[in-house]
Amino acid sequence: MIYKKIVFITAILMSLWCANKSMAQSKVIGTVTENGIMPLPGVSVIIKGTTIGVSTDFDGKYAFSEGINDNSILVFSYLGFKTQEILVNGQSVIDVQLQEDASLLDEVVLVGYGSQLKKDITGSVSTINSEAFESRPNTQVGSLLQGQTAGVQVISGSGKPSGGFSVRIRGTNSINASSEPLYVVDGVPTTDTRAINPSDIDTITVLKDASSAAIYGAQGANGVVLITTKRGTTAKPKVSLDVYTGVSQVWNTLPVLNGDQYRDLMTEMGLTTDWDSYTERTDWQDEIFQNGFSQNYQASVSGKTEGTNYFVSAGHLSQEGAVRSSEIARSNFKINFDQDINDWLKIGTRIAYTSYKDVDVNDNNSVNQGGVLLGALTTPSIIGVYNDNGMFTSNPFQNWENPLASTDGLDREYNNERFLGNIYLEAKFLENFKYRFNYGIDNSHGVFDSFLDPFRTGYGVAIGGQGINNTDKKSYYIVENTLSFNKRFNKHAVEALVGSVAQKFSYENSSIQTRNFASASVTTPNGGSELFDASAWKSERANASFLSRVNYSFDDKYLLTANFRADGSSVFGPNQRWGYFPSFSVGWRVSNENFMKEGSFINDLKIRAGWGIVGNDNINAYSYLGRVGSGANYPFGGAAQPGTYPASIENLELKWEESEQTNIGFDLTMFDNRVNLTADAYIKKTNDLLLNAPLPTATGFDNAIRNIGEIQNKGIEFALNTVNIQTESLSWKTGFNISFNRNEVISLVGQELLQGGITGGRGEASLVREGEPLGSLYGYIFGGVDPTTGDAYYIDKDGNSTFTPSADDRTIIGDANPDFFYGITSNLNYKGFGLFVFLQGSQGNDMLNVTRIDTEGMIDPKNQSIAVLNRWRQPGDITDIPRASFGNSDNSRVSTRFIEDASYLRFKTITLSYDLPQTIVDKLGITALKIYGTGENMFTITDYSGFDPEVNAFGGSNTVQGIDFGTYPQTRNVIFGINATF
Repeated sequence: MIYKKIVFITAILMSLWCANKSMAQSKVIGTVTENGIMPLPGVSVIIKGTTIGVSTDFDGKYAFSEGINDNSILVFSYLGFKTQEILVNGQSVIDVQLQEDASLLDEVVLVGYGSQLKKDITGSVSTINSEAFESRPNTQVGSLLQGQTAGVQVISGSGKPSGGFSVRIRGTNSINASSEPLYVVDGVPTTDTRAINPSDIDTITVLKDASSAAIYGAQGANGVVLITTKRGTTAKPKVSLDVYTGVSQVWNTLPVLNGDQYRDLMTEMGLTTDWDSYTERTDWQDEIFQNGFSQNYQASVSGKTEGTNYFVSAGHLSQEGAVRSSEIARSNFKINFDQDINDWLKIGTRIAYTSYKDVDVNDNNSVNQGGVLLGALTTPSIIGVYNDNGMFTSNPFQNWENPLASTDGLDREYNNERFLGNIYLEAKFLENFKYRFNYGIDNSHGVFDSFLDPFRTGYGVAIGGQGINNTDKKSYYIVENTLSFNKRFNKHAVEALVGSVAQKFSYENSSIQTRNFASASVTTPNGGSELFDASAWKSERANASFLSRVNYSFDDKYLLTANFRADGSSVFGPNQRWGYFPSFSVGWRVSNENFMKEGSFINDLKIRAGWGIVGNDNINAYSYLGRVGSGANYPFGGAAQPGTYPASIENLELKWEESEQTNIGFDLTMFDNRVNLTADAYIKKTNDLLLNAPLPTATGFDNAIRNIGEIQNKGIEFALNTVNIQTESLSWKTGFNISFNRNEVISLVGQELLQGGITGGRGEASLVREGEPLGSLYGYIFGGVDPTTGDAYYIDKDGNSTFTPSADDRTIIGDANPDFFYGITSNLNYKGFGLFVFLQGSQGNDMLNVTRIDTEGMIDPKNQSIAVLNRWRQPGDITDIPRASFGNSDNSRVSTRFIEDASYLRFKTITLSYDLPQTIVDKLGITALKIYGTGENMFTITDYSGFDPEVNAFGGSNTVQGIDFGTYPQTRNVIFGINATF
């Protein structure tokens, strides 16, 4: 008995000793950081299986002083980061590095007037996050979009620094109205993105189909691009500095005739001169092409404390182009501020100021019109840059000055100041309701100055110099009031929104031009003695809108979104001023069904379908009015008296251009979220086109803007993103997207439009015709060169050969639209080293190489391409280059001879970077330091023979596409930079 008591007491003591031993771990401390760099405040640290927990402080530190033992498991969780669980196991210091969870970060997606969980979105929406931006330096918003998302085609009409981009979301939707998408920057709509600093952008969301864009109604016909700028992310102030410098070069030059070859050609054409007096051998391409230089400085400070979030940035970019005299400079200042007044009231502002300057280059013109690139190709090498009197030299046979007369002989500069910003207020009440007020403005003031001195150029001498001053002022404001309701109960989730929007646009312009300057000392127009031209005008337009939306979800499986917006626009007639734009879309999350949950490699599968109508009112103000023109002076009483004239015909029934779109698609995530596939198919019809159509001359007018015609776009899109490798030291992610779009003019009510005038009076080269796509190239079918005469012959409409085809023999000879376009990205990281590769391409698009018409025509004294060395010279010659024939353009008509395949695959960006180890940056007293080198447009695979396949002489025109006319090419850039975080 005594023995049993001893055993029992011993057992009790041993248990108490073990318990005491297991509880001996009484304190654990540590620091939680983001990827081992930035401390994370507010991280939840909980002992698993208990309610005991703490949060990290301002410096990311935490501490447990009780309730913890060796067997405790600490759970570290923070929104947007992967949760970690760590066994204490005797450790007294546990430092944790949390990694971003991309799948979580991507869950919340910005949509019009709010946000949604990505899993609940039923429309066609694409998001480009800051990870894609930070992998390469960017100067414009368009470059951030190019090749990054399916269905979005970014067209760079030229490579000049001031060139900008044209964006087409699912094709070209209009003929005369704009086809550019609506950009919404922090809640303020705009159409001009040149002044936006890409370094300030956090995310870009593209609303592609009508069901997602209909909330913007009248402005959403061409899609919507939502741009959100950065906010503070850490409690500790974060200072970032990004500096880079680079050089650029034209990646391709074109061989032309040397001095002797030019002399032989001119002699063959019957042009002679004292050739012995022309001893220069100037390489004009070498004269106008240069090593461009760029530099960029960006600095920002951001942070968040309890109730306050701020982001402040400033930057300066300067870029000299690879063509002589071209340049831009941009200075930016940005403030983002949010403040919680209390638990139900919040205010904030987004303010951006930009100072912008550029010097443009005259391209897309022949040398006799000052075209710089064609001047470099067609100016003979036998002359130098200057005459003995200091003037620019000219072609020996014509007064066509060399291209430096355009780059150096004309002083010109455009300056613009822009203020874009908003202020908002959010108030929560009655638990599920939120009211938001937003007031935004976008004001800019631009000045263009130009001075052609009276001594250096032939044209300047002829007119005694020329001074131009042009000013433009644009003002815009928007006032929005929205009320939203959000509630989840049982298996139901409902979000509803109603609101009103008021917008007003104001434009002012004034211009003055004077001539006959006494000297080059005074360059402003007041120095000229002759007032040659002066004008000034103002215009206004306004919109009023009412909007609503309902999102409904049942059991996280069945999704519904419905939008309705009513818009009124002052540009339309009083009888048709209001337009009504409904949309709805549904989704089925198949992966949440019971039959999909067990043992499936599919993480998420959602099928979507949507329909909607959106509008377009992007035409000039007062378009419906019968306007009166000024300047029609009449002789009366022996003197000219001011008069007016009817300038346009009234159309009180002018109304909205409407686009109806149907979309079906699916989103699929597989293999532990490592593979993401999105596919969409759509058909979009634009009705009641706002078309500047011909009128019977009996009306007294040649044309008027009317609602005529229909255009259709249909296509399919695919986007695939994969995580190929993800280990502690090595990661590799890839992305691929491809888009197929077919455009067709369904109806023009019997009209045909010829557009796109070409050099030398050869007529228009672009046709808008029913049954054909916009961007159809129009001309003759080239048959070959007659061996007997050396003349070009063509195939007429009956299939017969002819030397003198009629205008009726012209036909469709090419299509500027690609069969498909695509983008490929690869992001490889290994122990601090990073390699980012971005490829972008277009396949099946035709280009009319008008540059070749100018350099292979042999009809005037211009220098020519070396291709003409194979020209016909005598009977019996077999060649595809006709004979030289002065003044005869029949041998170089717009024809299939000059149509080329402009397909290309371009290595758009290659970036190699290195993040210095933490041990080194700690010694430097900073948080992180990355050095990088970037090559842009380093390699281009193409069969196109011109300067560059990625150009269009007519910029972002809806109808005139695929024409190269001495257009400024894309350049090859090499950039080196440093990014530091403090």
